[in-house]
Order: sequence, then structure tokens, then C-alpha cells
Amino acid sequence: MARVGRLAGAILAETHGEFYLVGNTKVPCDWDKAGFEAPGDIDALARPFVRLSPRRATRVPLPHVLVDVEDEALPRLLTELFVIARTGSVSDRLWRLVTEPSDHDEELDRPDVIQAHWLGEVPARIWQIVRDTVLRCS
Repeated sequence: MARVGRLAGAILAETHGEFYLVGNTKVPCDWDKAGFEAPGDIDALARPFVRLSPRRATRVPLPHVLVDVEDEALPRLLTELFVIARTGSVSDRLWRLVTEPSDHDEELDRPDVIQAHWLGEVPARIWQIVRDTVLRCS
């Protein structure tokens, strides 16, 4: 089971002990504090995800999402689900759709671990409708 969370505005994914950064970071990241070697320049338009090298035992921070997709298929799926193609950034609105499905703002009701096994099962055509609706400028 893979763990997926956020790091510096990008997505941090862990599968079988391997870590991937998906999308561009939105804020500066202290890679050492996060537990990783600095990956160098990140350009998600050229490469939507990069493998990170941990410097020590590292975990995806809470809150995080659990999905059943593993190995390199995981960052590929996360790119398709959450990355905005024209910017290489992760859509906060799409991320919140998965992690904060309720309409109320009660922090206490949000779990630290979100079961999202369904993410790997949503047909691409259906998710595209969701993406188009969520990302539509009003």
C-alpha cells in the first residue's frame, strides 16, 4: 500500500520504500530537514516526477492518502490525477477534493490517514470530467 502526501506544494509518494516527488514545488523546500538529498532543479513540465533519495528513515507526513497503486505506476497516476499540464504544479483544488471531501471546515473531523484506494480504479474518462469541472475558471 502506497502513501501519498504533500511536500512544499508538490506531492510526495512512497511505494515499497522508494520516494517520488510529483509536480513542481510551490515553496522552497529544506530537503535535509525533509530527509532527502536535494534533487537539483525540478521542472515538472520536462519531467513530471523525480525519484528522491532519502538521507535517513523518512515517512510521508500526515495527513496522507493510502492508495493501492505501487511502483513507478504510482507517480504516473498521480501526475494524471493532480498535475496541471500547462504549469507542472499540483492542483490544490483536486487534492482537497480527495483529502477534504466534506463541506465543513472542522479540522477535528479530518483523519490523518485517508483511505483512497478508489483513486487507482477511477476510469480516466470519469476523472477527466472531474478535473475539467474542478479546474474550470468561473
